[in-house]
Amino acid sequence: MPASHRLKRSLAASSVTRGRAASGATTVAQPVSLCLTLNRDGGFHLPGMTVATGGSVMSGDTRAQSSKRIEKLDSTLEKIISPSEPIQDLADGFGGSLGPAEGPVWWKEDRYLLFSDIHNNKRMKYVPGTGVSLFKEPTNRANGLTRDLQGRLLACEHDSRRVTRQELDGSITVIANSFQGRQLNRPNDVVVKSDGCIYFTDPWTSPAAPEQWDLTFSGVYRVTPDLGTMTLLIGDFIVPNGLAFSPDEKVLYINDSRRGHIRAFDLMPNGTLARQTDRVFADLRGAEPGVPDGMKVDAAGNVYCGGAGGIWIMDPTGKKLGRIVHGAPATTNLGFGGDDWKTLFFTSRNHLGCVNVKIPGIPVPVPKK
Repeated sequence: MPASHRLKRSLAASSVTRGRAASGATTVAQPVSLCLTLNRDGGFHLPGMTVATGGSVMSGDTRAQSSKRIEKLDSTLEKIISPSEPIQDLADGFGGSLGPAEGPVWWKEDRYLLFSDIHNNKRMKYVPGTGVSLFKEPTNRANGLTRDLQGRLLACEHDSRRVTRQELDGSITVIANSFQGRQLNRPNDVVVKSDGCIYFTDPWTSPAAPEQWDLTFSGVYRVTPDLGTMTLLIGDFIVPNGLAFSPDEKVLYINDSRRGHIRAFDLMPNGTLARQTDRVFADLRGAEPGVPDGMKVDAAGNVYCGGAGGIWIMDPTGKKLGRIVHGAPATTNLGFGGDDWKTLFFTSRNHLGCVNVKIPGIPVPVPKK
């Protein structure tokens, strides 16, 4: 979470042409494996724990194995994840005062995961069975990552205060860097709809106080595929963070890290929010550390989101089904991957982990409709 925030005033949606420990939970302790081998690339591999360049091997001292568990709040959870499913630590040593590990996105065709190390200004690459290596440096301290319909990488850059797209030839295209003549705050997370439209959150999360010429609100925006029109969808969040669509794309979920909840909006035919449908989908506050941050949805419409004590799993009505307690003090983001999209990768402030689920996540890129 950012070092400081500022309260934003509400703005109506406008358009311009560019320039969240549950009581009574059932828990199952996770097994421990301690067989360490050396990777071909010089890193170490422990079943369920892998590291190479840019990280260090996970240890029981770092994150107590006995603290890891799947908490079942409803029997429906067993259709989504086994209560005995191991929670794996893959690598750590990332993040710092300038930002955590973030933004995991799976590259299915080449079977690897990219994620952000904001503090160290790096983009890291994780290959199952091999480890972690440096993929790109610097990145303008990029945070959230995703891919568009053409498979191009989209990134929310903190230092440059913009959203960019890396073209297939490696060049960079700016998707958005200003609104109504004022520079964006600090774009945080991004998602692409099946029609190619790009949606992103833009909270003020800089430790520095805003200048008089900065935006006076935290916005959620939509940019058309041709990058020609950028629309402010809503501006009354304090810290808009993760966002995700329902499988049918009729609902957009957006969480507010400061308020500790997820809000849900029905979408209008033109892709904007039906403001009268605004509702609190789930409140993820609690006594344990962690706030709503990155968020993803599976093919059955179940919503996964970081919150107090771990990763919460909710059904499409917002009912809490269970929680993945991975032992880290915060969950910064999530991403489905693997050949069948049934591996849930997650980042904390300083580590990368994963757990297997039974229902595939919505693929990235999302199939075009």
